[in-house]
Amino acid sequence: MKIGLISAEFPPEHGGIQTYAWEYASELARRGHEVTVFTQPHPEGEMASTEFRIEPILRLRRRLDGPVLATYPQDVWHAMNAAYAWIALELTPAFVTVHGNDFLCPYQPVARLDFRSRLHLPFGSNADRWLGDFLTRLLVRRSLPQANHVFANSRYTAERLGREITACRNNTSAAMVGVSPDYFTLSRSVRREGAPRLITVCRLAEPHKNVDVVIKALGRIRELPFHYTIVGDGELLTPLRALTTSLGLDGRVTFTGFVEQGRLKELLLDSDLFVLPTSATPIAYEGFGLVYIEANACGCPVIAARIGGAVEAVEEGVTGLLLDEVTVEGVELVLTRFLSNAIRFDAERCVAFARKFSWSAVAEHCLGYYRSSLEVGS
Repeated sequence: MKIGLISAEFPPEHGGIQTYAWEYASELARRGHEVTVFTQPHPEGEMASTEFRIEPILRLRRRLDGPVLATYPQDVWHAMNAAYAWIALELTPAFVTVHGNDFLCPYQPVARLDFRSRLHLPFGSNADRWLGDFLTRLLVRRSLPQANHVFANSRYTAERLGREITACRNNTSAAMVGVSPDYFTLSRSVRREGAPRLITVCRLAEPHKNVDVVIKALGRIRELPFHYTIVGDGELLTPLRALTTSLGLDGRVTFTGFVEQGRLKELLLDSDLFVLPTSATPIAYEGFGLVYIEANACGCPVIAARIGGAVEAVEEGVTGLLLDEVTVEGVELVLTRFLSNAIRFDAERCVAFARKFSWSAVAEHCLGYYRSSLEVGS
């Protein structure tokens, strides 16, 4: 089967959707399918892959991408972000994977008209941006119901999409997410002496990830032993460093910046607790939280918030804990309980839970719908 995956978010960019697209493409290729990933050019160049083809041609505009994509005949088209759901209006059969924020507030401006630059006008950039983003939202809402099927990264995301766009209720299913088999090939290191090690992994560009809340909570329990590692980069890095210094936590909090996947796995294997209590906003929520499962795959329990798809990523009391409300006081309480050994987790049970999530299962779910669409069309 010739499968065209459309994913503007793709490695070497970093993030959950980028990981999702890479792993899904790899799994389809391992099954013998002819996979082409259509993405946007990256300043560092494209990732090398011997399993599938990469075409860096996307320009994040429907009027530019549509005619070009049409020159690449495929048996199946699959957009990995709701912003590209418009392919369902032009290409067939067309499928879409949604993650949550991408349909609540589409951030890829595919419907912008760019009239300021196209017409060389000295004004209008703000109007162009506002109108383009408005048109993108309308386009997403019109296009998603026209897809052959919509796949969600969690049951919660599937239900949320049905509430936001009722026409999608009977055309959406939860394909879930997977964990790379690489996470299960390394052995958890023997517990070394020293303070318990806490870790957070996220882009430091989204306030609702609440990394500052965790730092403030740790500032209130400085008398307990701990070391906190924050992995990620973004514009919040500088203020978070300043907050750490103001609370007297220099030397107990380490900012690594971005790290390669191999190093990330080592850090997770060497950590005692993964902490990422994300809040929900009107335009953003935790669609699933692949990083929670990746931490579990390394034997590391997690602290998350009881919102969105994160609830499906945590087996409460077994692989981690869920906070009902993300406050400094609430995070302080749960970290105090963990650091004082009032709550304990078993690493092997965390790993066993993570094994339930595989890219093989995600691919099999989607392939079933691919095949059905091709049989109907034949």
